[in-house]
Amino acid sequence: MARENIHNSLEVYYENIDCCPLRDQQFNFFEFVYVLSGKGRHGINGNQLPFKTGDLFLITPNDYHSFDLHQMCEFIVVRFAPSYVKSYSWQSIDHIECLLYYASHFSGSILINETDKLIVSNLMHNLLHTVEQKSIYGEDLMRHLVNAIIVIAARNISVIKPESISPNTDTRILQIIDYIQDNIRQPELLKISIIAQKFGLSETYLGSYFRKQCNESIQQYISSYRIRLMEHRLRFSDKRVHEIADEFGFADESHINKFFKRHRGLSLRVYRDNCKRENVQAS
Repeated sequence: MARENIHNSLEVYYENIDCCPLRDQQFNFFEFVYVLSGKGRHGINGNQLPFKTGDLFLITPNDYHSFDLHQMCEFIVVRFAPSYVKSYSWQSIDHIECLLYYASHFSGSILINETDKLIVSNLMHNLLHTVEQKSIYGEDLMRHLVNAIIVIAARNISVIKPESISPNTDTRILQIIDYIQDNIRQPELLKISIIAQKFGLSETYLGSYFRKQCNESIQQYISSYRIRLMEHRLRFSDKRVHEIADEFGFADESHINKFFKRHRGLSLRVYRDNCKRENVQAS
């Protein structure tokens, strides 16, 4: 499969087309595609879904996608390298990690909140105007607008729950998942006895209730979420292993490596080295 590279850490451009010039192209960068006008079908990683004006898609590195256009369509395309995410001092990095984690599992438009749809529409039109004007401080303004879009997208993606959970799921299970995500760095708050007490449940009932709702145990969900955050620390930050261990409440490097090896089969350092080699091969 052909791969396409990005030449700058951030690129923005406008398209007005009636057919997609790329078919199942694979990138080594992140790409927002915002639909200014038109409709058709968007295919990503083998999934096909209809799209319409106002939809926003996020394609992550190693995804492959294409569009079937039913008419003339206008798009704003925003491409940014992994280094762009790494270099920016996000106030809350977990929103961005959430975006990186969940986006590849979500084939549809990532905008869920109706108010955010209006905000993103305004941001995208302002972004297009900024790119076309090419005025003084235009690049700085462009980056501020793109960063706002990234954070809003992350805010919408952050409410996406495990695929097994339907929109009609009991509100309490969603509250439990939110609690886990909020306290993922404090293992003492994620003990089954503590969670059960907080939500007024017995420990036995909490275990069976969570498994029934999510098709996995609560321990499996906690471990999976923690592992994903660790992976993104290794891939997108310069934090040392002992700093990551301290952040997630492990006693030392030995303990975090045992935990990571149990789930991924390799140490954190080896995982980071593998990621670096993949980036070099893709560039």
